[in-house]
Amino acid sequence: MLFNIVAMITLVVPVFNEEEIIDSLYKRCTESLMQIKDDFEIICVDDGSKDNTLNKLIEYHNKDKRFKILSLSRNFGHQPAVFAGLSYANGDLIAVIDGDLQDPPEIIHEFVKKIKEGYDVVYAVRKKRKEGFIKKTAYWFYYRALKKLSDTEIPLDSGDFCMMRKVVVDNILKMSEQSLFIRGIRAWVGFKQTKIEYVRDIRQAGVPKYTLKKLFLLAYNGIFSFSRYPVKLFSRLGITIIIFTIFYIIYILINKFYFGNVPKGFTTLIIFISMFSGIQLFALGIFGEYITRIYDETRNRPLFIVKEKLLD
Repeated sequence: MLFNIVAMITLVVPVFNEEEIIDSLYKRCTESLMQIKDDFEIICVDDGSKDNTLNKLIEYHNKDKRFKILSLSRNFGHQPAVFAGLSYANGDLIAVIDGDLQDPPEIIHEFVKKIKEGYDVVYAVRKKRKEGFIKKTAYWFYYRALKKLSDTEIPLDSGDFCMMRKVVVDNILKMSEQSLFIRGIRAWVGFKQTKIEYVRDIRQAGVPKYTLKKLFLLAYNGIFSFSRYPVKLFSRLGITIIIFTIFYIIYILINKFYFGNVPKGFTTLIIFISMFSGIQLFALGIFGEYITRIYDETRNRPLFIVKEKLLD
């Protein structure tokens, strides 16, 4: 073993329609963890897969009881699936990795090194992505916008790939928010945190399961769950418009009384009505987003439903 540690390790892996990757996922994850210690568990959370993913997971569970399974009743989404895995984790050290193997399990031992140095959370930062230019650019702008807008210091270019002590996970699980953004919650809970850098690999097989719609939803959760800036924006915008309007009124009065020049027709009126209508509708959309999230929280529905679990 590379590390003489007493702690048991749990690796949480959310998967959705990943039947082509399961063989490689099992091999690489178990080999990586066995280099650290024999006492570990891998909890694969099947997020309502429609293909043969669950059957392949069960095959490996029957061969190796350290390879455990949570099968959700439907596709609840990536973040609830991660949350489900964290809820059933038994390890003293708990790591999270995506099931597409773009995050290399071979560097988990680097997490353990940092934990041994006294850190409570070690998160991975992507110094390079092997993805398309448009997607890389969108991620780059989003993370920097989020850092600028957020009330919480969320590390740049960090995802869910990380390792945490059990005490950190226990505090994360207390916050069962409906609009989950786990990397933000991880930053919010505090404790002693550090980073390691890595190169994010290309998908090993299959097609990406994070559609554009799901990526936007995750982005919204990051902004609306950890920033009050969108609401503050309209207070500032309202003040700016009032000041502009006052100066425009002064301009009109001067033109009327000193130069006899009064704007004619409806052009100015139409411009102002259109501008204010657009601003009002946009503001209603922002406020509606917050109100919808309040409504979701008051319903207090479970974040996930477990259909089947193979944990023994």
